[in-house]
Amino acid sequence: MTGPEEDAQRAQEDAEFLSIVESYGDRPTFPDDPEPAPEPVVDPGAVLEEPAELAPTWDGEDGYVPPPAPPVPRPQGVRAFAWFGLFGVPVLVLLSTLLTISLPSPLTLLLLAWFVGGFGYLVATMQGPDDPDSGWDDGAVV
Repeated sequence: MTGPEEDAQRAQEDAEFLSIVESYGDRPTFPDDPEPAPEPVVDPGAVLEEPAELAPTWDGEDGYVPPPAPPVPRPQGVRAFAWFGLFGVPVLVLLSTLLTISLPSPLTLLLLAWFVGGFGYLVATMQGPDDPDSGWDDGAVV
């Protein structure tokens, strides 16, 4: 059994809870609250100084339309030979294995040397960072 004091306290708690629920989401206003500053309007075309064919465009229907991607550079000369050694030789060996074609030992040794040499050449000619004093991390610099 509950007494009249407990019933009065429960009614007061219910009223406070109901007032919290009714005002959920409302932001109280205070007289000392400053007005929020308006956001500055920035023209996207003024920030980017790109040629017209590379500038991003805004389509009313689809939104942002990115500029076309530049073509993929093709390796030339020794680099193309090294890339074929790295990817073409394993494909040739796999095909010869699947087709049960027995490769002569000198050819197998030559293909192995081509694969290892191509990998070594590509690693040796990799370009490092523009600034070698920037450290090992290519991330953001504060």
